[in-house]
Amino acid sequence: MVRLSTYFLPTLKENPTDATMASHRLMVRAGLIRTLGAGIYSWLPMGWRVMKNVMQIIREEMDAIGAQEFQLPALNPIEIWEQTGRVEAFGDTLFHLKNRPLVLAPTHEEVFTTIAKDNIKSYRDLPQIWYQIQTKFRNEPRPRSGVIRGRQFFMKDSYTFDRSFEDLDKSYLAHREAYKKIYRRSGLKFFIVGASSGAMGGTGSQEFMVESPDGEDTCALCDSCGYAANLEVASSTLKPLGRLDGSKPIEEIHTPNIKTIDQVAEFLRVSTERLAKSLVYRVDGAPVLILMSGNDQLNEAKLTTALGKTAVPMEPEELARYTGANAGSIGPVGLKNFRIIADKRLEGANELTSGANKDDYHIVHVDLNRDAKIEGYYDLRTIESGEPCPNCSTLLRIVNAIEIGHIFKLGTRYSGSMHANYLDEAGVEKPIVMGSYGIGVERIIACHIEQNHDDNGIIWDKCIAPFDIHLVSVNMDNKEVRDTAERLFGEFSEAGIEVLYDDRQGVSPGFKFKDADLLGMPLQVIVGDRNLKNGNVELKFRRNGERKLVAVAEVLGEIRNLLKN
Repeated sequence: MVRLSTYFLPTLKENPTDATMASHRLMVRAGLIRTLGAGIYSWLPMGWRVMKNVMQIIREEMDAIGAQEFQLPALNPIEIWEQTGRVEAFGDTLFHLKNRPLVLAPTHEEVFTTIAKDNIKSYRDLPQIWYQIQTKFRNEPRPRSGVIRGRQFFMKDSYTFDRSFEDLDKSYLAHREAYKKIYRRSGLKFFIVGASSGAMGGTGSQEFMVESPDGEDTCALCDSCGYAANLEVASSTLKPLGRLDGSKPIEEIHTPNIKTIDQVAEFLRVSTERLAKSLVYRVDGAPVLILMSGNDQLNEAKLTTALGKTAVPMEPEELARYTGANAGSIGPVGLKNFRIIADKRLEGANELTSGANKDDYHIVHVDLNRDAKIEGYYDLRTIESGEPCPNCSTLLRIVNAIEIGHIFKLGTRYSGSMHANYLDEAGVEKPIVMGSYGIGVERIIACHIEQNHDDNGIIWDKCIAPFDIHLVSVNMDNKEVRDTAERLFGEFSEAGIEVLYDDRQGVSPGFKFKDADLLGMPLQVIVGDRNLKNGNVELKFRRNGERKLVAVAEVLGEIRNLLKN
């Protein structure tokens, strides 16, 4: 129950110049946040009310699955991160304290695992579900999109500790269902995708996504069967090249000053698909050649999965030393001291063209079964819009999306490296089987606004709105208007209704109405002299703009019914 005359709410008429997304613009204009530095935001009173509402929903759903809330330090000794190898995995995004062996935690697997290691000794101590809502830190090189990608942010991170992978599956499913309830209660339209585990590691993961043209993630969606996957792991049933009749002997052809796939295809009058593009990477310092079909793009997340390790592109100046040629003239035929892998589209293919490992030369009629030693064929390509769904063959849609949550089956990735073990019924020591589950709290708020706004401002759902109603006294100089508004404010407050009361004097009605639409409470109660003459006040529904006159004596009951329903 708040009076705007004394409430700190610095609204703005103009959009901030550095904001590109609607949620960023409106959160600043509506006085929810203020920028302190790049990717660092202060939450002002109105914004913090929304934050607490979201946190409460999260707490209720986590508690409902038996989770226990912790509060852990954001400042961590670096040695626990070194045990799991994640100092290197996070790289420059991990904040280090100068002259101190400490880091600011972007997530808390290591700390929770340390607690489990020191306190879980027997199978009788399992299962456990632990969670916290904590400040996290990531040194984003290009913080952007407002609170969606910041350097300091709130995250709900939870962790499950189980005896077996079968029990992990149950814990994982419980979290998946809890997340669906959290997002529904927060008023979000979302979808779930298969995802890459990245620096988190583990045996599998899924992301919860909100479709947005400004999203930083890219996903493949099937509108028919519901298939959804992050582009890092998405697949399709695009047909492999297969074999053509006959396999002619290889032949070397001079291709002067021709480097690109399209140039080679035009010069040799062949299909781009039957050009075996060669990419050179390093894995643990050793060279690896990756073959792709034509203009297909290598998906580095899939490459990491295939190799089991992170691969880095070889520098251009090194290519000639290792292969005898520069980029555009490299190929698998006769290449020595290289591991060679290929995308599945090329499996067993013949009548291909590749570089000859000699500048300005290519080899035609390459048969991968005959002319190259391929270690393995893997799904390595990034799919494209319009390819057939792997489940039902409907054409896939590629969309941009914002990640709002990520759940991981960690398995023994952390318990193994940190020696967090338990004794089973037979007294045998085994590693604890873990899961990790994260929600970006600010992202829920930003995505709610992305999905619920118009040209005039935010349109809150009641589920996370900072206030239930916005009471507007049109003219505080009019005694009847002022007295009626004050009486309603008291009645609403006594009834436990969260009300924002615009009791400002010297502010024009038009300005108050603009602020009410900008701030976006679900229901506006407007007290003005024109309607009071007939004993009425006006209700305005922010979402659809509908208006309704209600007798002053009936307003409280009407609002109770509206909020209840």
